[in-house]
Amino acid sequence: MKGILTFLVILVLVVFGYFLWNRYKGIYYANKPAPENIVSIIEQIKGTPTPGQNQTALPLNLPDGFALSIYAKDLGNPRDLELDPKGTLVASLTSQGRVVAIPNGTTETIASGLTRPHGIAFTDDKLYVAQLNEVTLFEYDKENLKAFNPRKIIDLPGGGRHFTRSLLIKDGKLYVSIGSSCDTCIEKDERFAAIWRANLDGSDFKPFATGLRNSVFMAVNPQTKEIWATEMGRDFLGDDIPPDEVNIIREKGFYGWPYCWGEANPDKDFNKDGRSFDCTKSINPEVSLPAHSAPLGLSFLNGDLLVAYHGSWNRTTPTGYKVVKYAKGQLTDFISGWLKGSDVLGRPADILVKDGDVYISDDKTGVIYLLKAL
Repeated sequence: MKGILTFLVILVLVVFGYFLWNRYKGIYYANKPAPENIVSIIEQIKGTPTPGQNQTALPLNLPDGFALSIYAKDLGNPRDLELDPKGTLVASLTSQGRVVAIPNGTTETIASGLTRPHGIAFTDDKLYVAQLNEVTLFEYDKENLKAFNPRKIIDLPGGGRHFTRSLLIKDGKLYVSIGSSCDTCIEKDERFAAIWRANLDGSDFKPFATGLRNSVFMAVNPQTKEIWATEMGRDFLGDDIPPDEVNIIREKGFYGWPYCWGEANPDKDFNKDGRSFDCTKSINPEVSLPAHSAPLGLSFLNGDLLVAYHGSWNRTTPTGYKVVKYAKGQLTDFISGWLKGSDVLGRPADILVKDGDVYISDDKTGVIYLLKAL
């Protein structure tokens, strides 16, 4: 009898372990260290790289007519990329609690001791930083690359599954994106899963768009002046649904989460038979992306949309780990090769375009790439 019980316990553990592995193995692939040879390649790059299309020595596929190099390295986990008022590249290092300037590839700390800083934004003499539970306003010295006199101007909800908070300044208003506290749930705090808008001093903080599970990055389309934002769809509906998204953010717009996904599809966990919410009233995505691609940064190059796919964790076969281009209604690979079998060689996070040059942060290998037209 004891032997039978032992066998049953082992069988249950094996079955349960197999279930967990199939469901969560993407976490392992996404977060396991990059192969040592990739780290060594990056560490060996000093000074001016060898001329050529791919100057990184990484096995990346590039668009014709461009060259790729490593602009800065040893950054840990660079995330949001912005330009300060003088045009200096600035990055948030979320896990290190720092915001750094990177003039000519060298690193200067602007602000430190922060709590998971992510979104950053500038006016001529001010720096805004979105920390985990607040938006902080600093005076900013653009000549000496220093931020000082911090003060909290907006309270944000702390914690939750999606802890990054992102910022955008447009037409004298500050936009704050706050992801959901969960995968799928009915939020008790309305600040989650929405984009909010405030005056530049933090006053008049009001919801701008809702039903957005996790819009990690926002950008202004230079042609239409609209706000575009990436959006991560929910997990645990399978490998191929729901799609991830790029949305055009409309004032008072509702984008479906948690009741609907994709193009007006009811989420049966929260919207039985479509009775809880009429999904035809939710705004459909402007661009539907492959499920679990985990879209983060977005920017526009010569009128085309670029999107960074951070890469899947909730998928049987990994996907993403690349930068794609959306043009004339079609998605095509722009830079790929960070995924080699089960090895993840990098995870693109944000994209910034400056005078035709494209900067891409990689929060796995701790580098910022520079893509230049030949």
